[in-house]
Formats: sequence, structure tokens, C-alpha cells
Amino acid sequence: MPRLPVWQPIRGPFERWPQLTDLLIVLFAFLLTLLMWSRDDTHQVLALQSIWDVAAFQCAFIGCFALLWRRTHPWQVQAVILGATLVLELGLPAEGIVALAFSLYSLGRYEANTRASWIAMLATLAFVLIDERVLVRPTAGGTVAVMLAWALWYTGRRLRFRGEYLRLMEERARYLERERNAESERAVAAERTRIAREMHDVVAHQVSLMTVQAGAARTIGRNNPEAAGEAMASVEAAGRQALTEMRHLLGVLRPASDAAALAPQPGLADLPALIDKVREVVARVDYVTHGEFDDVPARVALAAYRIVQESLTNVIKHVGAGASVRVHVNAEADHLAICVRDDGQGPVETDARCSHEQSGNQTAGQAAEGFVDGHGIAGMRERAELLGGWLNAGPAEGGGFEVTAQLPTMERGN
Repeated sequence: MPRLPVWQPIRGPFERWPQLTDLLIVLFAFLLTLLMWSRDDTHQVLALQSIWDVAAFQCAFIGCFALLWRRTHPWQVQAVILGATLVLELGLPAEGIVALAFSLYSLGRYEANTRASWIAMLATLAFVLIDERVLVRPTAGGTVAVMLAWALWYTGRRLRFRGEYLRLMEERARYLERERNAESERAVAAERTRIAREMHDVVAHQVSLMTVQAGAARTIGRNNPEAAGEAMASVEAAGRQALTEMRHLLGVLRPASDAAALAPQPGLADLPALIDKVREVVARVDYVTHGEFDDVPARVALAAYRIVQESLTNVIKHVGAGASVRVHVNAEADHLAICVRDDGQGPVETDARCSHEQSGNQTAGQAAEGFVDGHGIAGMRERAELLGGWLNAGPAEGGGFEVTAQLPTMERGN
């Protein structure tokens, strides 16, 4: 699956080794400060001939080396450097330190607290205005100093906003990618569930017919070979139809070019053929319809076919050939009503089918492994609920077992 393009910043050596970068900046600022002092009237300070010279040297050292914490404590570093500069200007024989320029940039770039950043910047501007006497005697040098202080802080602030914006965009891209992957996983899980449900319906019905017919052929094989041959032919036909339906179903996963893969899904028009096949096994099957099926949506028709198919499969498995079944499909204006009821007259009690509902917490993959795993009723109910309808299954009054369902034929919200 292709990944969403995520902006990745180009990280140079200064970004890869921030501590080494800060150390180089500290050394550069300290040496530049000493070089600046050596070019004016304060060069005698470097001789360290008095306690005031030592104090000035210590102020420069403390102010410059405070830059080592400029990323983690920007406004505190700005306060230390501004304090050291103020001490130099008030009473020591030296002027300014270069570290103030670096700390102003760091104040805008790394300070997360906007209020603290503004207060520290305004305090620095006030100091520069007073030191350069801009308010009393404006000069070009003083104006440039004020504008330079503002530009350094503003540049750092803009870079911080840009970095935060890019970081948010990257996080959003990663979030969208995670959501897309999660949606794909949900779609895959839903498709697996659908395929497992279809496989269960196809295999359960056809194999149940084949099992009953094969048992009948074995029973009458010695006394009536001709009837046994007809029963085995029915087994063969049921097996071929099961293979055809399975090929069509698996065509979703691996598209095939043959006609079977392009065959339509079964619907209400295929119910008479289904009933006829069940009549070959079950003693009596009554099929009653009411209404027109032409306007029933294909998805509803498929669900109705599968519900009837699974209900008849349960009759074959749990009641047997001696059962009497009534299938009633009623097409109303806005829904399709289904009722499949048997009389429960067979070798297995119909109440045993209720145990199917107890195993609905198994996985969809397990449902595809066998048709006796209890997913019949759960699968039918799931089909009905996916369409916005309902399904009930349980013992009927007077004996037997009854499956009733109602599937809406109108779009939701109409």
C-alpha cells in the first residue's frame, strides 16, 4: 500500500549534533567578545590587572557560556545575558557581549511560552533604547541596534512557527495514513466475514443435501440399485452446483475469465429451483409467495435467498427427511417478509438448533471451516441486520422450529 507523502526536513550537521553546535556558538561568541574588547578602549581589561577587570571577564564568560542552555531555557538564558550586559554597562570597564544577539534569536526560536518570550524581548529592547539613548538623542547607530535586536527575535519566532506548522502537517499526514490503514483493515475484515458467510451458506446447503442423498443411496443400494444410482446422480449434481457457486464466490478474490465467474448471484427467482432440490430429500416442502418480486433490490433478494437456503439446510441437518416444511415469502410495499417453519418431526429435536446461537462469538475464519460450527442462525441474523431488518429463530408454537425475518426494500432515510 503506498504511503502518503510526508514532508521530511533536511537535517544538516547543526541539527544532528545540537550540543556540539551550542558549544561552538559559545566559543565563537566568547572569542568575538574578547576580540571586540581588544579593539576599543577597554583592551586593558584583558590584562586582568584589577578586580574590576576580573569581574568584567567573568561577566563575559558567564554570559557566553549560558548559551549552552539556550534551547531548553531560552528566557532564563536571556535574563542571565541581559543581566551580565547590564552589569558591564553600569560599573565595569567593558562594553557589551556578543552572546546577546544569539540569545535574542534563541528566545524567539525555542521559547514555547509566548508571554515570556514577549516580556524578555521587550525588556531587551528597553535596555537597548536606554543604552543607545535613542529616546533622548536618536542616531543611526542606535536605530540600527534597536532594529537588529527586533529582527533577531522576530526571525527566531517566525522559524518557530514554521517548524510547528510543518510538524503539525507531518503529524496530520501520519494520522491520515493510520486512519487509511485502519479503514483498509476494517474493509478487509468485513470482506472476510462476507466471504465466510457466503461459503458457509453454499457449503452447508449443498453438503447437507449430498449427505442425506448419499445415505439414502447406501440404504437402498442392495435392494434397488436403480434408485441408488439416481440418488448418487443427485449427489453429483449437488456437488457440481456447490463447486460452481464456490468458483463464483472465489472470483472476488481471484477474478476468473470463465462464464461461471461471471454468473449472477442467486435471488428470489432461484427459490423455486432451491425448493425443488430440497423436495428430493425432505418429505414435504410447501412454497407460498405473495406480492411482486421484480422491484426487490438485488442485495435484499440475495439475503432472502441465503436465509431460506440456510433455514432449509438446518431442517435437513436437524430434522431429516421426514420433516414437513412451509416456506412463505411475502413482498410488501417497503419490506420483504420471510417465514420458514417445520413440524419438527424427525430424528433430532428441533430445540437443538437453538444452540447455534451460543457460538456467535467465533471468528469469521472459523465459520468457513465447516457448516456445523453454529454460524447458521448468527449468519442469517447478521445478513438481516446489515440491511436494516431483523431475524428471529426459535421453537414454534405447537412444535417444530420457525425462522422469521423482515428485510426492508426501501433505501434508509427515504
